[in-house]
Amino acid sequence: MSPHDLDSAPRSLEEGGARARLLRPFDRPRARALRIGLTGGIGSGKSTVSSALEGIGATVADADRIAREVVERGSEGLQRLIDRFGEDILLASGGLDRAALAAIIFADRDAREEVEGILHPLIADRAAAILARAPEDGLAVYDVPLLVEAGLAGRFDAILVVEAPVELRLERLEVRGIPRDDALSRMSAQSSDDDRRALAHILVENSGSREDAIGLVEAIDRSWLRPARPLAGERARKRLR
Repeated sequence: MSPHDLDSAPRSLEEGGARARLLRPFDRPRARALRIGLTGGIGSGKSTVSSALEGIGATVADADRIAREVVERGSEGLQRLIDRFGEDILLASGGLDRAALAAIIFADRDAREEVEGILHPLIADRAAAILARAPEDGLAVYDVPLLVEAGLAGRFDAILVVEAPVELRLERLEVRGIPRDDALSRMSAQSSDDDRRALAHILVENSGSREDAIGLVEAIDRSWLRPARPLAGERARKRLR
């Protein structure tokens, strides 16, 4: 899809309490999958959108999931952390004591940068290997919360940002067992909605139900991502039921 192909496309889509806006056009490559960077603040419903994209056939690499995998017991990432910080970062089981490592890196910026230097290349390599599996006419989605913070926007054909009102995000996080003060602290540590929106091609305002989000993702696919595949959403809905 070229920017010209989007000229006749709708600029907004709506499904129940979920709405999407096409903020700027993007190029659809001809010889490889469309690379999409998916991001959004904590509690925005980004994971629901990610699952919906996977449901319509997208190849999804989840940065958070990969970050856990690269420090699993016996992994190269864990061994490199042990070499640098010692066995005090281990649980009795031999796995990573995430709380112990967090205590180190939150108190020492240099240590945090060292950890990032160890893990980020491993995460990036694993993500690249996953996304390389996407078919030429498919969608390769990198689900990455810190896309803005890590300066990754230039690696994608399109950026899809998920938003929701703060109070709704707090309600969702409370259901997940995250107290209000903790949730607000986590929100403040992330990029602002304005920063994410400045990079977005597609903005999803996710104030509805899970079904609303799924329906909206199907409409986004039909209208903006792969308009030549009008039945993709129908097939996805059957898989997600």
